[in-house]
Amino acid sequence: MSSTVSLPTRLEKLVGSDRVRASETALQEFAISGRAPLAVLKPRSAEEVAEIVSFAVAENLAVVACGSRSKLELGMPPRGYDLALDMTALRQIAHYDPGDLTVSADAGLPLHELEGVLGAKNQFLPLAVPFFETSTLGGAVASGIDSVLRQQYGTARDFLVGAEFVDGTGKLCKSGGRVVKNVTGYDLHKLLIGTLGTLGVITRLNFRTFPLPELRGAHLSTFTALEPALDFHASLLKSGLPFSNLELFDAEFSALLAAWQNKTGGAPKSLSADGWKVVACFEGSTAVIERIRRELQERSERTKAAHSENIDARSAQSLEASFRGAFHWLGRSAPNVAVLRIVLPRAASGDVAELLSGSQPPLLRSAFALRACGVAYVTLLADEEADAANAILQREVTRLFSQVEENKGSATLLHASPWLRERVGVWSAKRADLQMMQRVKQAFDPHNIFAPGRFVGGI
Repeated sequence: MSSTVSLPTRLEKLVGSDRVRASETALQEFAISGRAPLAVLKPRSAEEVAEIVSFAVAENLAVVACGSRSKLELGMPPRGYDLALDMTALRQIAHYDPGDLTVSADAGLPLHELEGVLGAKNQFLPLAVPFFETSTLGGAVASGIDSVLRQQYGTARDFLVGAEFVDGTGKLCKSGGRVVKNVTGYDLHKLLIGTLGTLGVITRLNFRTFPLPELRGAHLSTFTALEPALDFHASLLKSGLPFSNLELFDAEFSALLAAWQNKTGGAPKSLSADGWKVVACFEGSTAVIERIRRELQERSERTKAAHSENIDARSAQSLEASFRGAFHWLGRSAPNVAVLRIVLPRAASGDVAELLSGSQPPLLRSAFALRACGVAYVTLLADEEADAANAILQREVTRLFSQVEENKGSATLLHASPWLRERVGVWSAKRADLQMMQRVKQAFDPHNIFAPGRFVGGI
């Protein structure tokens, strides 16, 4: 074909004019850190995705698959970005067997739509991720972002049983299956989790589902200092009680949470009080809920918590939704915000205090939250976007990366301005398994067309 024919025109011949957008407005909707694609395509099937990828390979075009675009800021900006694949037209539920607790659905299906279908059969999928109302299945898996239900149900790695995707040669691929017992030993699909679309374009996902909880409850304890709060948090983790989520956070995080809760339906008054908070969320039958409430109240009294209260079911559900959406509202809590996800081998009071030692009020505030499974979030908030605030943010993120690396942990900058990402990067240290990751990338995407440079180590 003549090189004088424009790229959008050639793409229209490939998938149809109604499936290609190239206006400036449309392109900016899919921009990543200010970089927009040359065209946006909206495939209608996995076969069309394969055709587009084959075209991209032949033309040496870089491809980024997108869903609702709520998590496009994760990772580094891609080095190349020519075609955006809008996957939201692939939104069918291909197979659902309530008796077998399995569901197979397209990558572009919104999570909330799947929730409605499963809920009608008293089942659900524990992907309680940020931007739940708009997130797609493919985006939730490719982003790898935490679910607040990880404590009880695990991550997507624990209940994703199969996937279909297009690799970097344009080939339609399958891994795993629809039935849990058929997928032992076939875990290639789990490599797609959290890779930000750098290995392939996910077209369909198969999950194990779970019975919908009968009731929900929550309990909030307040402590005057960090150490007793950490001790209480640790004791609950060891208790064997079936918590769906367990959060520990400081006064700054509590104030931000209370402000958000008050916008969306009201917050327990004790959230606004000073001190360290521990919130335990749980679910089950009426008898289970009451037993856990009694035990938490007794444990709080024994540890001499400054305040302890059970939270009613409606408020508990609202609180869980706020925890689920924390990535969203934390990132909008100040004019200049950096949110880091940190995993340390241990979370002693000295380690936490060291993490928070670099904030310099009033130019820089910090908020801390610790979830179950040892995952901590440090949010740095600057109330202005001036050069001085940027410089302090840069210095503090660099310090945190260095400290986490010294303590044999890992840190990821989940949210920050493009200015800050460009200067400090997104990941704290070079991975020991980077060469293995590069070989996996080469195997899945030999022409390096999928979001090049977006993942760890420039993958």
